[in-house]
Amino acid sequence: MKKLISFLTILLAVLMLAAVPVSASSAYQTYTYSIDGEPLYSPDAYSAKQSIDAAYMGMEDDFKNPSDLCVDDQKNVYIVDSGNNRVVILDQYYKLKTIISEFINDQGVPDTLNNPQGIFISDDRIWICDTDSNRIVIFNRDFTFKNILEAPESALFDEGSIYKPVAIAVDRYNRLFVVSSTTYQGIIILTEDGQFQNFIGAQAVSITVWQKLWRRFQTKEQRTLTKSYVSTEYNNIAINEDGLIYCTTSSIDEADAATAVQQKGSDGTIDGTYLPVKQFNTKGDEIMRRTGFWPPAGEIQYSTVSSEELSGPSTIVDVAVGPDKTWTIIDQKRSKIYTYDFNGNLLFAFGDNTSMLGSVTTVKAVDYQGTKMLVLDSSQACFVVYERTEYGDILLEAIAAQNSLDYDYAISCWKKVLQHNSNFDAAYVGIGQAYYRNGDYQESLEYFTHAYDTTNWSNSYKEARKDWMSKGLIPVLVGIIVLLVVVSKLFGKLAKHNAAVAISGKKITYWDELAYGFHVIMHPFDGFWDLKHEKRGSVRASLTFIAMTMLIFFYQDMAEGYVMDPYRDYMFIWVDIISVGLPLLLFIIANWCLTTLFDGEGSFKDVVIASGYALLPVTLITLPATILSNYVTDSEKGIITFLLVVGYVWMGLLLVAGTQVTHDYTTGKNFVTILGTIVGIAFLMFIAVLFSTLIVKLVSFVVNIVKEVQYRM
Repeated sequence: MKKLISFLTILLAVLMLAAVPVSASSAYQTYTYSIDGEPLYSPDAYSAKQSIDAAYMGMEDDFKNPSDLCVDDQKNVYIVDSGNNRVVILDQYYKLKTIISEFINDQGVPDTLNNPQGIFISDDRIWICDTDSNRIVIFNRDFTFKNILEAPESALFDEGSIYKPVAIAVDRYNRLFVVSSTTYQGIIILTEDGQFQNFIGAQAVSITVWQKLWRRFQTKEQRTLTKSYVSTEYNNIAINEDGLIYCTTSSIDEADAATAVQQKGSDGTIDGTYLPVKQFNTKGDEIMRRTGFWPPAGEIQYSTVSSEELSGPSTIVDVAVGPDKTWTIIDQKRSKIYTYDFNGNLLFAFGDNTSMLGSVTTVKAVDYQGTKMLVLDSSQACFVVYERTEYGDILLEAIAAQNSLDYDYAISCWKKVLQHNSNFDAAYVGIGQAYYRNGDYQESLEYFTHAYDTTNWSNSYKEARKDWMSKGLIPVLVGIIVLLVVVSKLFGKLAKHNAAVAISGKKITYWDELAYGFHVIMHPFDGFWDLKHEKRGSVRASLTFIAMTMLIFFYQDMAEGYVMDPYRDYMFIWVDIISVGLPLLLFIIANWCLTTLFDGEGSFKDVVIASGYALLPVTLITLPATILSNYVTDSEKGIITFLLVVGYVWMGLLLVAGTQVTHDYTTGKNFVTILGTIVGIAFLMFIAVLFSTLIVKLVSFVVNIVKEVQYRM
């Protein structure tokens, strides 16, 4: 019914102006999103290997509210055991190696950690966020104490602000990027010795237009007393080998986050202002690529979830950098793990809050250990190890080949991925990009079509079209010139024919009535006058134009170019008949009923004839626009849209002119009549809905009575 709705909307506007859950087969099943947002089946990319608790590690006491987990280059595992004020270090086999808890500080005094929250391992140091002591404690890689970085000082911090470091990342130059749970100005950048440098990436705050306007009229004292609009803080951070920073936040307003997840710009871009995951360069510019069908923000299908606990956007609490520029986030609300490539395409997702093997109750942190993924569960005081499967190996191998520009091998790997999962859109895109970079543009078009990727499809089509045009430019230009000459001659002959019929005095034929439609659309006031008073048109010709419009719309559904309709939503011809006939019928009835009260001189027949002839521009423009749509790219489809809008506007102006001439109204009275017609259409639709509802209830009532009688007998 989308064409019916769009037809009604454009018609009324012109007249006014003129006048994901995981697959049930496995709790750790990965999935990709289809075009409509529903999850599609794909094989496991990771499978649960084992859950590791204190007893397995050889520890005497259990974890207490663990908050972070990190893996170093030797595959040692560091767990921040916040409740016990310590950091537990395990070897690559998850056996206890040592514990950092008490140490002698730089003043030679015994010291302890106080509710540590975050940790980062660089080449030669261990950086621990000692949160409740408002400092960062640094240890050497041999676990000996090195020094302490106290709270930084700067005039940029608010007066009385408290420094609470909860997460940290360090680049190759030992610059510190610190997340403080009580600092809303953004990420804190510190030097190696703890000197404050800058803030980057402050989270935007949404303020309504009314709030902005109201604050303009408030005094300084009133602004002080009212709500303070400050940025929200981040909760975790990670940094990749290129020095790009990933940050997460869970304090964005849910309404803003939900809108950001579901919306995409007309140019295909996604605004990341209110998304829970961002990527910054060291200057603080937000540079995350979000080229997937949905933005990388965790769950995107939650509007139909009945459980209040699982409704709304994901609560993202950690991010980890994986191999080959992939990265992973965790959703604490649903206990799920989501992994994306560098372009923001979802690769796989798994996890659920159940009692099955490998399930996590409260995900808190995630990191990679070679081919394994470790997920910290704070409520169960353990972490779960997920081993990458054969499918996951092939998928990462394909991404690695693509990143290293080995396109032939990438194609081979992506085709293996499709053997495991034929619904994986990223594989089709990967193959298409590999063919594109190899110069096989026609091959790439096929794969981009399967993935509904109009942007990459357009890039390939530009190159393919360039090759085609270089070989056939002269025939194309000759064909265009010939077509323009033929159309010009045709309109000239039609004009002469209409002029000859006007003075011939002969009986007007069906062909004459059809030909006169071209005079009406070019000279509307004279044309509609002759339709009514000189009988140059007829109901049969009007119905012919209406039928032509229905057929053209059906042709448009079947033959429209890929960039205009990548999903190929073919419709039955009955849908096009209704989409044209119903709004036109409503307009005719409403207009005729209203004009009988407003002293209109046109009959119902006159309104039908004028309305049918007014549809001719839509037919004349939609046909070539549909043909042309097969030869445009994504950036050029605005031309097609413009042509279609011209057709609808032209039709609307003809309806306005036809109403005025048919009923012999003045311009002012015609304007009022058009407005009344729009109201009349709305009233007729209301009556139709009300009547159909009453009929349904009446039928239901009769059926219930019959069932009751049958039951009693």
